[in-house]
Amino acid sequence: MPRYRTAPLATSQMPPGIPYIVVNEAAERFSYYGMRAILVVFMTQYLADSMGRPDPMTPDEAKGWFHLFVSAVYLTPVLGALLADGVGGKYRTIVTLSLVYCLGHFVLALDTTRIGLLMGQTLIALGAGGIKPCVSAHMGDQFGATNQHLLSRAFSWFYFAINLGAFTSMLATPYLLHHQGPAVAFAVPGVLMALATLTFWSGRYQYAHIPPQGFGFIRQVFSGEGLQLLGKLSLIYLFVAMFWALFDQTGSSWVLQAQQMDRKLWGYEILPSQIQAANPLLILLLVPLFSYGIYPYLARIVKLTPLRKISAGMFVTVLAFALSAWLQMRIDAGQSPHIAWQLLAYLILTSAEVMVSITCLEFSYTQAPNAMKSFVMAFFMMSVAAGNLFTSAVNFFIQNPDGTSKLEGAEYFWFFTTTMLVTALMFLLVVRWYREKTHIQPEIPLERL
Repeated sequence: MPRYRTAPLATSQMPPGIPYIVVNEAAERFSYYGMRAILVVFMTQYLADSMGRPDPMTPDEAKGWFHLFVSAVYLTPVLGALLADGVGGKYRTIVTLSLVYCLGHFVLALDTTRIGLLMGQTLIALGAGGIKPCVSAHMGDQFGATNQHLLSRAFSWFYFAINLGAFTSMLATPYLLHHQGPAVAFAVPGVLMALATLTFWSGRYQYAHIPPQGFGFIRQVFSGEGLQLLGKLSLIYLFVAMFWALFDQTGSSWVLQAQQMDRKLWGYEILPSQIQAANPLLILLLVPLFSYGIYPYLARIVKLTPLRKISAGMFVTVLAFALSAWLQMRIDAGQSPHIAWQLLAYLILTSAEVMVSITCLEFSYTQAPNAMKSFVMAFFMMSVAAGNLFTSAVNFFIQNPDGTSKLEGAEYFWFFTTTMLVTALMFLLVVRWYREKTHIQPEIPLERL
């Protein structure tokens, strides 16, 4: 039986394991975003009690639970990172937790009560969150100094795969929920997750398997360099968290807003949950546009550091939510604006995502010491958790006992728009202060294989 390679190859070509990782990511993201796309509609329309009677949540309650779940998905990466960097290695951690992930999907498919919802979401949060920092760090581990220049391209393909899977699932699962019911709508993402796991396992002999560091990992984390790095990155991620507080509302408040809009497009009435598919479709178009057009053009005018890209993305996010607030003002006046306006908001917000999320993903990997790659990726993902916890807390807090809200209509969207603007202005100070330091895995020469 062939032995696993424990270091990246010294080659100028793309590493051989990358296609398996990218295809796995596309299928896994189909499973996650397909399930996530229908959660709010499921909780407000399809949830039942143990006797099969309707037991739906209120809109504010559903938004609160939605963002609480998303925050859990982005907190469990810490557990996955500890297992990967300290104990079992990234590959073994990914395969094991992927099986837990599959189980969560099938629990949702079999039980439509609040208990089933809680059990399924718990398993998915453990599986999906646990593998998150490991998959992206495992992909980065395939590169050495010789092909380091291809790392940005690989992360772009990685993000492309994420959004290809998300786009198809955000169209398919709302359709399945509407026409086939929740059992089929949740089972299909489970099947895709099983295929993702099989694909990843198939590439096991093509990967560089970086061994876990054990106590070396703990020493690195608590060393002066490790603690200083985590402190610096934590400050960055604290600001990035507010981006996620707004961005992930495409799965909650923007879906509920879409229900109140004219959704007929080219003679077809789009389901409210399907509007979310605009985001991954736009990612597929905007990633190459930014990579090969906008960024090279701007680089001739100003030095484009990762933090400057992130800062610009934050201000673009303000514009996107200001547009959604304006739309809600029109809805509050008894009008029914066309869904094309929300699609424009998606275009603006997705441009911000390209500048913030993709940049922060690569930035996190390169800034992390080699023994802490998964752990730092988990730290980045905690910014998503923090942002969603903030949004969840706001939605639970604004609920009045009589079912009304403290932030009615457009006030809700203007609150988040203003908060994002303050965050973006304060982040400008951080951009001036932070100093970057890149870390890449050591490689082995081809002639030694």
